Amino acid sequence: MKFLPTIEFPEDLKRIPRADLETLCGEIRSFLIDSVTRTGGHLSSNLGVVELTVALHYVFDIGPGTDSLVFDVSHQAYVHKILTGRRSRFHTLRKTDGLCGFTSQYESDYDLFHVSHAGTAVSSALGYRLGRQHAGQEPGKTVALVGDAGIGAGMAFEALNHAGDLPDEDLLVVLNDNQMSISESVGALVRYFDRVRASDKWLELKGDIHKSLEAIPVVGTPLAKWLPRVKEAIQHYMNPGLIFEELGFRYFGPVDGHDVNRMITTLRNLKETKGPVFLHVLTNKGHGYEPAQRDPSLYHGVSGKKSVKKTVTAKASEPAMVRPPRPQPASETKDCYAHFGPTLAKMANDRPHLVAITAAMPGGTGLAAFATAHPDRYYDVGICEQHAVTLAGGLARGGALPVAAIYSTFLQRGYDQVVHDLALQSAHVVLCMDRAGVVGGDGMTANGAFDIAYLRTIPRTTLLAPADLAELEAMVEFALGHEGVVALRWPKAPFRMTSLLGNDAPIALGQGIKLQGGQDLALVAYGAMVEPSLEAAALLAERGIEASVYNARFAKPIDRELVGAAAREHALVVTIEDHALNGGFGSAVAEALCELGPLASRLVRLGLPDRFIEHGNRSELLARLGLSPEAIADRAEAELRAGVC
Repeated sequence: MKFLPTIEFPEDLKRIPRADLETLCGEIRSFLIDSVTRTGGHLSSNLGVVELTVALHYVFDIGPGTDSLVFDVSHQAYVHKILTGRRSRFHTLRKTDGLCGFTSQYESDYDLFHVSHAGTAVSSALGYRLGRQHAGQEPGKTVALVGDAGIGAGMAFEALNHAGDLPDEDLLVVLNDNQMSISESVGALVRYFDRVRASDKWLELKGDIHKSLEAIPVVGTPLAKWLPRVKEAIQHYMNPGLIFEELGFRYFGPVDGHDVNRMITTLRNLKETKGPVFLHVLTNKGHGYEPAQRDPSLYHGVSGKKSVKKTVTAKASEPAMVRPPRPQPASETKDCYAHFGPTLAKMANDRPHLVAITAAMPGGTGLAAFATAHPDRYYDVGICEQHAVTLAGGLARGGALPVAAIYSTFLQRGYDQVVHDLALQSAHVVLCMDRAGVVGGDGMTANGAFDIAYLRTIPRTTLLAPADLAELEAMVEFALGHEGVVALRWPKAPFRMTSLLGNDAPIALGQGIKLQGGQDLALVAYGAMVEPSLEAAALLAERGIEASVYNARFAKPIDRELVGAAAREHALVVTIEDHALNGGFGSAVAEALCELGPLASRLVRLGLPDRFIEHGNRSELLARLGLSPEAIADRAEAELRAGVC
């Protein structure tokens, strides 16, 4: 009998006998592998929480108005989605108009928050619980599921500090300790968890320690004075959860997160435990799928370009054996991050003071290549973007040349540090922002839509963006030699390996270049939008419309001479950017044109609208947003023929 097809919502799960839950977990794991290798998405992290998620739903009444489950990051919420009415739509995962790759209250009442940033769960869960009480509602049990990398984030510790001071709040923090974030977890707290994992004897001694201490007789005044302190010292030494107990939580664990029945027993006991509780669960990322267990970082997120044949037994403890996919042949394009890392590593060969920093994203930023080439000059600070930025400022002050590679959306977390610890200090730091613009499957919380706006107003900053990989190399070289904060942005997308036609001029501060001429209108593009603008110009030429195309290169300082010439020589100027229109590149052009005085030309700005952009295929989303070559050409032609803004 197959159990998974009988489950639509959590109440269906509760009707399955405990003796059959191991079989169910095997079915879920098979479903995940089959589905996610087709659609793309986060695979390893979800395979690691199958039993844990089943146990949580089996014990607690998670749903609207009852018990609450809040995920940190929520890229590990696929099993939760399967158990809460979304299994039949899983083939649409991360696709345009399909299921979101993270939890989202816009998708299901079983999801409390739309979230994909680490370190937020404890704060959100505690706030939600207190809010329900203020609204006169019974909050039930509140569970926050956090990874061992996310628990090291500053916000997580701030929330633990607050929650531990509220002894009447039934908050259960479940630590999913798999020794991984996207890549291997780092930091002193991770080493602490490693010692706990290694302390097998603790599990045996935990039940006996109190009895042994109490058996020591108290004889005479001197012994009576110091024995209580000895007992306390021994308990503290032997207790792996001391740090959390000192914060006001009752610590339990570590427990095997892949033993579904043991997890159910543990959670049922903790369901009746009042006050703040911390449960330490040990899991393996990619559990039950041999390729993902062998390389959990590679299978953290899979592309879904083609399915992978698999065989998974019902028991999760018996991994499947699968041949890894064949490497794809080289093409004329390459992902920006994959080119950036080796490029920076090569540039560091003759710059012994060049150092690289990442916040738990060595693979996604491309810095894994740098770490291999220059391990003594590479810093992975974990999911601590604020610290990463300030560390860069300190390194610069000390004489190093720091390059901090942080996703555009995550650099938002370090905004005050960019202002206070970099720009204000006149620090020379290079910020390399991957995932700028529309990212695709990860959606609203991951789109890098605001970096131009939030950086452009900061003094002593320079902003630029490449249009191809040759220009990326040249701009990194420029940034390493330019003073102050220099921020580069590029998309989660492939770029041409060779220069676009006419795009090979040397990089000069605040200077763009004209790629082609045309008498009717001017397309002034920034970064990733340069090549689509060239394609749009070709489409317009087929319609008898001649368009000049400019690569602005810089968003700060704006090339006033270039945009002024474009405005004087054309009846219509169209700016194109993969960024929010409010405060973005087009706004910078508009400001420059206003300062240049009255001009006869009209200005039309194309970019991201004033809303959060949903998940989906990047090309499809850009077309919807008016940023595909066809859409750019259509809008430019319409504006030219209308003669009004």
